[in-house]
Amino acid sequence: MSKPDELLVAVAALVESGQSNQMSLTVVTGGAVITGRLAPEAVWRQRVSEVLTDSDRLGEFSAVFHTPAPNGPPTHLHFHVARILQGTVGIPETGGMYRVAIEDVGAWTVGDFSYSDR
Repeated sequence: MSKPDELLVAVAALVESGQSNQMSLTVVTGGAVITGRLAPEAVWRQRVSEVLTDSDRLGEFSAVFHTPAPNGPPTHLHFHVARILQGTVGIPETGGMYRVAIEDVGAWTVGDFSYSDR
């Protein structure tokens, strides 16, 4: 088990305390590059629950996301409007919802990346 980056934990804690979803971040984790905006865990859980509730086949899973976020320092980053960068594209193009363990982040930078074919 690696020790989480204290600076990244501090960034995540500020997102949590301010209930802001405007902090853009790019991380490298497990060989993947994920780029997007961070959301407070409670907001992220609510949005995932809403998406699942609207699904004909996955609605029963929405209740799992109704549990409150744990107290204490953040252990995960909660991305929304995020993409996994693959070659010259971001998947999905419209952005997705990703949860990444802070201890699994190998590298990170403030801001998000996008590609252009120009």
